[in-house]
Amino acid sequence: MHTVSGGEVAGILVAVFWAILVSFLAVALARLAQTLKATTKLVADVTDQAVPLLAEASTAVRSAQTQIERVDAIASDVQEVTSNASALSTTVASTFGGPLVKVAAFGYGVRRAISGRKDDVPAKTPRRTVIVGRAVSRGRWKKD
Repeated sequence: MHTVSGGEVAGILVAVFWAILVSFLAVALARLAQTLKATTKLVADVTDQAVPLLAEASTAVRSAQTQIERVDAIASDVQEVTSNASALSTTVASTFGGPLVKVAAFGYGVRRAISGRKDDVPAKTPRRTVIVGRAVSRGRWKKD
């Protein structure tokens, strides 16, 4: 019979240990390969969906830029129209304002002259004195 020496037992133990270690590493590498395949598929799917989304976003940004340019042009035109209307208003006021006031004053003077001289004199209003929140004619309190 053959006896097994201590070195041979140690060699067998090391071989079994290495076999178990290699088995665990093989399982870990197989799972890592599955994870990498799933990750690769996920990245490919995201890329397939992201490219059209980026194209749509780019189109939307270009459309928004076009609209902003149009609004800017409209705002510029409105500002110019406002400026022109202000200038026109100032011109009309300075051109017709003075003569219209003179015509109105002349018309008022003619009406007053036609209606008679009595209307020209303002009527005297009796003076009033305030007593405890009431207005009372001053003539009422005078003793003649």
